[in-house]
Amino acid sequence: MPGNESRHGGDEAVFAGDLRDEGEPEAEFHPGVAARFPRKNAAAGVLARDEHGRILFVSPTYKPFLEIPGGLVEDDESPLAACRREVREELGIDLSVGRLLVVDWLPSHGVWRDSLQFVFDGGVLSRDRIGAIRLASDEVSRFEFLELAAARARLRPSKARRIALAHQAFLDGETVYGEFGRRLG
Repeated sequence: MPGNESRHGGDEAVFAGDLRDEGEPEAEFHPGVAARFPRKNAAAGVLARDEHGRILFVSPTYKPFLEIPGGLVEDDESPLAACRREVREELGIDLSVGRLLVVDWLPSHGVWRDSLQFVFDGGVLSRDRIGAIRLASDEVSRFEFLELAAARARLRPSKARRIALAHQAFLDGETVYGEFGRRLG
């Protein structure tokens, strides 16, 4: 990860103390077992809105569907830190990323392994903040604010369901667990 960006979303000193207090990692009782454990991908994004309540969507240069700002969580990086980093990389601005709205599980699909998708509250962007957006042209070709109904035809169905879950979680003041964009629990 370039620069000295944090790999987690919390206080640096507290995190360092927690790592120290954790002690040395335990040795494997059966060498090689850890390497055989499954691995999941994770991604994190923001539900950011304009003053009219429309949702911020970006058009990636590498896929035909709209996305919310965000991206993949790197190894040894927390979802919150990844969200902040990805938003900064894609939009060229730092957002005050708020509370977690949704954790959604996606099954394997084609070449993509199953994953956990985290959606955080990205707040309301003022006209000045919107004017400060500078897109990473190698990743994002444009951005726009849309009502979910207007964006739905340009989203994967599971993404539309996940964003609807996130929006409702924001309105209800809760955090929601979903699977493939459908609320569970």
